[in-house]
Amino acid sequence: YAGQVLQSSAMNASRQLMTGQAQQAGLSATTYRTKDVCPLVAFMFNCNNIMVDVQSKSSYSAIDTTPITLTYDGSGNVTNSFKYSTGNPGDIVILRVMYNWPIVGGGLLPGLANQSNGDHLLVATSVFKTEPY
Repeated sequence: YAGQVLQSSAMNASRQLMTGQAQQAGLSATTYRTKDVCPLVAFMFNCNNIMVDVQSKSSYSAIDTTPITLTYDGSGNVTNSFKYSTGNPGDIVILRVMYNWPIVGGGLLPGLANQSNGDHLLVATSVFKTEPY
């Protein structure tokens, strides 16, 4: 269920990028995350822990779809620097919204944790071509 909520938020939030509304408003990565992504998932996720990666290219084949590997500091905090390249009209954009979902009782559910900190990384992805805004 949590994964589907995150995927739905990515699909809905991507509309702001696809139509050029986020670009024309000059939204920063932080503002986009807090204004367009977090309100869609705040009932289930801690918005401070939502991670957003936006990349744009001129063709679908140029989009980097390799899985994101998170890195952590000694305190277990994510140290990745995510991109926020929203593109221009007609560009191909990949939006990835990520959240480290805590696994409670990990010993009872082996294999669910896929992160070194014992969490399960949920990743929602939307790939689209921006409209001619």
